[in-house]
Amino acid sequence: KQWYQRRVAITAGIERPEADLTADMLQDASWKKKSFKDYNFEAKGAPVTSGYLHPLLKVRTEFRRIFLDMGFSEMPTNRFVENGFWNFDALFQPQQHPARDAHDTFFISDPEMTKESKLPSDYLERVKTIHESGGYGSTGYNYDWKIAEAQKNILRTHTTAVSARMLYALAQQKEFKPVKMFSIDRVFRNETLDATHLAEFHQIEGLVADRNLTLGHLIGTLYAFFKKLGLEKLKFKPAYNPYTEPSMEIFSYHPGLKKWVEIGNSGMFRPEMLLPMGIPKDVNVIAWGLSLERPTMIKYGINNIRELIGPKVNLNMVQENPICRLNKI
Repeated sequence: KQWYQRRVAITAGIERPEADLTADMLQDASWKKKSFKDYNFEAKGAPVTSGYLHPLLKVRTEFRRIFLDMGFSEMPTNRFVENGFWNFDALFQPQQHPARDAHDTFFISDPEMTKESKLPSDYLERVKTIHESGGYGSTGYNYDWKIAEAQKNILRTHTTAVSARMLYALAQQKEFKPVKMFSIDRVFRNETLDATHLAEFHQIEGLVADRNLTLGHLIGTLYAFFKKLGLEKLKFKPAYNPYTEPSMEIFSYHPGLKKWVEIGNSGMFRPEMLLPMGIPKDVNVIAWGLSLERPTMIKYGINNIRELIGPKVNLNMVQENPICRLNKI
């Protein structure tokens, strides 16, 4: 009987067993005459080709989730090309400031200028006055403010330009309502490229606008925010920014390096910035910002920023990097 069973499997030709039942076999009924391979349910399937998330996108998603968990709303950040008015002048940054020079900022050649009609005329005049002669208790900068300088188109140097637009829109509402907003997006600066600097990077920014906010509220908010990142040891150092006063650099203790490292900047927006917009006098705005690249490099053990962004990026690193977990509390 065993000999007979072996004999019936012998054929005159060689026929390869089919691995799949196709639509054509079903249509012409040829499957009835075919032999099929046994299914191996323990075999691994072929890897599915798909896209991969860059480490920056993974860390960005975590930061975004933290802001949303804290009740913040996201600001629109799709305006990469900005004009000098919103990027600098509205922030009470003088037109002779070094950051507005060509060695720090990318200027657009076409179109080179924003039409004056595109800028809010009444607000523009108030900004001009606060720069030239001061107001609201400030002496201003005492220089000849030029509209042509404010009209120059640039690649935005910080997302604070977005914050300025949003705060101006908030001031135009009939009744002020407290807000908590954040943004995470690209900014551009004419930097010398090295292991820690690029001409294009990401800025994370958060702000809170409410009545009678103080420096204590800012510090408390920063502790709550960075605690969700797993950073509880914080120090603050006085700093200078043209559009915030007081201003503070934020430091956190790095147990691996065994030292305090700078992780961000913060401050309270100046009255010279807020009051010309029409923000009520008893409303203060606290804000802070940090880069996206630095925590990403620390998280994934990358020492050179050019290995994270640009033509030198190893695609295997993008494909094989693990899911981001920021040890949130």
